[in-house]
Amino acid sequence: MIETICSWPSVRLRHKAAPLLKEREEYLSHLLQQGFCREALRSKAAYLIHIVRVMNMHSMRIVSQTEIASAGQSWATYEGPFRKNLRLGGSSKVFLQVAQAWLRFHGQLETSPPNRFDRVITEFCNAMRSVRGLAPDTVRNYSSRAFGFLKWFGERYESVEKVSLIHVDDFLACKRAAGWSIRTIATQCQALRSFFRYAETRGWCAPGLALGIRSPRIPKYDGQPKAPAWSEVRRLIESANGSSPNDLRAKAILLLFAIYGLRSSEVSGLQLSDFDWRNEIFSVRRAKRGGVQQYPIQYEVGEAIIQYLRRGRKRCSSRHVFLSSYPPYGPILQGPMWQIVGTRMRRLGIQLEHVGPHSLRHVCATRLLQKGASLQEIADFLGHRNIKSIGIYARYDIRSLRKVAAFSLTGLR
Repeated sequence: MIETICSWPSVRLRHKAAPLLKEREEYLSHLLQQGFCREALRSKAAYLIHIVRVMNMHSMRIVSQTEIASAGQSWATYEGPFRKNLRLGGSSKVFLQVAQAWLRFHGQLETSPPNRFDRVITEFCNAMRSVRGLAPDTVRNYSSRAFGFLKWFGERYESVEKVSLIHVDDFLACKRAAGWSIRTIATQCQALRSFFRYAETRGWCAPGLALGIRSPRIPKYDGQPKAPAWSEVRRLIESANGSSPNDLRAKAILLLFAIYGLRSSEVSGLQLSDFDWRNEIFSVRRAKRGGVQQYPIQYEVGEAIIQYLRRGRKRCSSRHVFLSSYPPYGPILQGPMWQIVGTRMRRLGIQLEHVGPHSLRHVCATRLLQKGASLQEIADFLGHRNIKSIGIYARYDIRSLRKVAAFSLTGLR
């Protein structure tokens, strides 16, 4: 396996001289079958040499997460002859990821003992998805915040049935003292209210607990802009005018955010079959409340997507429109989606309290309001209308939507 990914004799010799050659090659062969390119395999193979060296592994053994984390920190601060690029950003994180994946492949990664609240959180997540129809991001946010409270509570008390408002207040006070902002506290309160409402229906806590959780008051108008100006949107989109696959992908995604106000999960969920190029419409699976909404394909958006499909999208079996940059190619994840917007905004010096895809959703709503669209039209356009029956497709008047979608970036000054 080493011979297929390394051409230099000295590099091959270094790989073969390191311990656990067979185990390392088995893992690399598995990745090759999964569709990883040789450049990625060479990078992972190099990390595997450092992993077995730093963790002093001469035979396979069970390794704990704590040991991997400690080894990652040692590697991040290492400045000896085995490392050419000193102080390489993110090296500790990559070290951890490769080590965990390799050990997990061989069944040698120590699994964490099950948390006594795992079943509770799993049921809560399923209820948020299936009953309330919340977006995946909302489910992840609420569940992680509920789990954070339960973990804090479980370290001090025995059973969730004994939780009271005093415990909730103590938890929030601890987090406020730790530096949490007012907005973060308010988001935590919202998640806890949602959790305790469900917990009450399951008999896990005393009734009425959710009603007593009060969020701190947040000024409705704090003077801080929630969205960039249209001139800044133009600069943002122009920053992706390159011909590289990443630029082609970024431009199409930025236009979808700015023109249609789509959510990240809605963009990442787009399938090739969702675009009807003959009739110039495309379909969006709404993240909240379910259902499908159709839109006319605005000219700049269509051209950007076509350019990405022709010159930037990797050929693979995935039917998602926007793919990850590295194999195995699949739908683009939330992290890279945020970087496409947030990192570019910061690089351009766009000053906002919150940068990211949702800020462009604010841009879209503001622009529609400025063009004279009614609040109901804006709500319909952004997918805020309630869809009660899952599986029933929401039908919208494409002709009226075309009026609010048919604005061009060339006129946005």
